[in-house]
Amino acid sequence: VRYLEDLPNTVRDDLLIPDAHLLLTDRVFAFDHSENRAFAVVSPGVRPVLLRIIRGWIGDEFAPLPALSETLNPGRIYRQAEEDLGMMISMYREIPPLSADNKLPVKRNRIEIVYENSKKEYMDMVKRAKEYIHAGDIFQANLSQRLSASIPETAPWNIYRILRIINPAPFSAFADFGDYQVAGSSPERLIRLTGRVAEIRPIAGTRPRGGNVSEDERLRDDLLLNEKERAEHIMLIDLERNDLGKVCGYGTVEVDELMITEFYSHVIHIVSNVKGVLSGGRDAYSLFRAAFPGGTITGVPKVRCMEIIDELETVSRGHYTGSIGYIGFNGDMDLNIIIRTFVIKKGTAYVQAGAGIVADSDPEREYYETLKKAEALLSTLERL
Repeated sequence: VRYLEDLPNTVRDDLLIPDAHLLLTDRVFAFDHSENRAFAVVSPGVRPVLLRIIRGWIGDEFAPLPALSETLNPGRIYRQAEEDLGMMISMYREIPPLSADNKLPVKRNRIEIVYENSKKEYMDMVKRAKEYIHAGDIFQANLSQRLSASIPETAPWNIYRILRIINPAPFSAFADFGDYQVAGSSPERLIRLTGRVAEIRPIAGTRPRGGNVSEDERLRDDLLLNEKERAEHIMLIDLERNDLGKVCGYGTVEVDELMITEFYSHVIHIVSNVKGVLSGGRDAYSLFRAAFPGGTITGVPKVRCMEIIDELETVSRGHYTGSIGYIGFNGDMDLNIIIRTFVIKKGTAYVQAGAGIVADSDPEREYYETLKKAEALLSTLERL
């Protein structure tokens, strides 16, 4: 986010992982698990065109590219597509079968959790944030803490497999970058763009799951009737409406889902959906710049909250509260918010979780909310 806003950068960064990974994926395997089908998708001709555009941006005069007429020759593109598909089919036939075991290991191992902050330290962070709220600097801020644990030698993919069983979520993702991996089960979308229609789907408001249906219903009602939770959620809806208003046509921004509840393995959330229609001249990149990072994981107003987060949190967030997703060649986009996610590096799994702080927040309750949000991930580590 420091590429988009002028923000301080004083917090310790001990993982030293890249700020971003941008992948040009012009050859893709897609697996439809519900239909038990696999697809090979190729986009011939895209790579040289995009390279030409990028080199124009950065002024790269080396390694001259072929003429555009040659690059876009229909016959050449068709032959390239045939070659790419043939290669992918050969690769597919060589893939060893993957176990379809969707059962959790019965044994649960004890793990030793390292807390970046003590309970008192986190509660002091909350108290300091409340001072900023009472002083009028901000209305709400999201403060997180990081937990970590040493893990046995195991394939990071196995961690992701177990996490998906324990905590299935609509925006789960796994990425292996060689010296570190990201494995997450995020429930939250940052932004989606379909054609000209933009959507933001904020989550704010949390209760733990109950032990049965009646307890779930009681906790859901308690969540929806809680004035603090409702006020925080409405505040964040207004923030997201403002974000979309920067790039959408006048009068097109609306809340089409207001304060519904969604149930996950360990928590219940309040969720809304805000949508609008992009103005002329706006595109996926305009939308990303207007909406990133999400308001639910920074606060209101965003920039001042990020300054306070940099002051109060003791370690860099890294990928936490960033995004994983795609921007299609057709201009469509879908990005999640990186929460409920592991960063795995050098035999250690890192987990970060936060809570929304408002004027009447109870510091101890907010501390335990962060632990509840991390519970599914810690349970995953116990199953290794």
